[in-house]
Amino acid sequence: MASSTAAATAEADDLAASAYKPYTLAKTLTGHKAAISAVKFSPDGNLLASSSADKTLRAYSTASLSPLHDFHGHSQGVSDLAFSGDTRLLASASDDKTLRLWDVPTGTLLKTLHGHTNYAFCVNFNPHSNLLVSGSFDETVRVWDVKSGKCLKVLPAHSDPVTAVDFNHGGTMIVSSSYDGLCRIWDASTGHCMKTLIDDENPPVSFVKFSPNGKFILVGTLDSTLRLWNISTGKFIKTYTGHANSKYCISASFSVTNGKYVVSGSEDKCVYLWELQTRKVVQRLEGHTDAVISVACHPTENMIASGALGDDKCVKIWTQERD
Repeated sequence: MASSTAAATAEADDLAASAYKPYTLAKTLTGHKAAISAVKFSPDGNLLASSSADKTLRAYSTASLSPLHDFHGHSQGVSDLAFSGDTRLLASASDDKTLRLWDVPTGTLLKTLHGHTNYAFCVNFNPHSNLLVSGSFDETVRVWDVKSGKCLKVLPAHSDPVTAVDFNHGGTMIVSSSYDGLCRIWDASTGHCMKTLIDDENPPVSFVKFSPNGKFILVGTLDSTLRLWNISTGKFIKTYTGHANSKYCISASFSVTNGKYVVSGSEDKCVYLWELQTRKVVQRLEGHTDAVISVACHPTENMIASGALGDDKCVKIWTQERD
């Protein structure tokens, strides 16, 4: 019986793979003068934004893929950016040690958040967008009040640079990752560490993100591996490999608009897509000319954005063929 069940599962996997619609390159967005560091879609899907080592951010309309604003103000390269829930604000994290809050409709700088004592490397809003979380090479995670720009909490989070921070969809938890090999889950209201996730091996953690339902975290490590961890059990349940990631903090994402996939950048200049359940690579998107450092998936449409390092400097938009 077991063998026939396995055969049926294999057949279902093959059907899923055969039903997969490939992504193709729709547009290449140029304009940044140095490496791209991050790409993000707005929660409503109407905008795309990119940050760069050229000290600027850019926002684009996803409908026309035309640039709307450049955001100038940081004195060093920008490593990350995030949209607020209502798309009105952009937050950015920079090597100048500051976070900045920008007004998206006008492109103007609203606030500069001082506190980190080394590069500000990663940033995200909570779902209500009244709080901001940031991680830094100073090894701390900071929680900020968006309205006042004041730092509410400094979490002595890690013993090495913090590579990613994220709120869960309820805004009750924060996850952080670090080169120290740890992922930590924090109570967003108290700042207490609720859980530390650690593998037997201890590779530097380059990226972390909550799954859409908040029950899992997707963790990237510098041994060219992505793992899906179950938060409640503290065990990883899926492993995704095939891409190259041993040097850079490469972002990954969940694609949920047409089937469930994991999407990641790679140091071999490609974007990788894995079927979430079977862990099979269903596609490698080729076209960038340097390491793909960041990927983002549109919230409602079958669209992926990717950004690459300094020999490329481009953001590419990939779409699935329509029926």
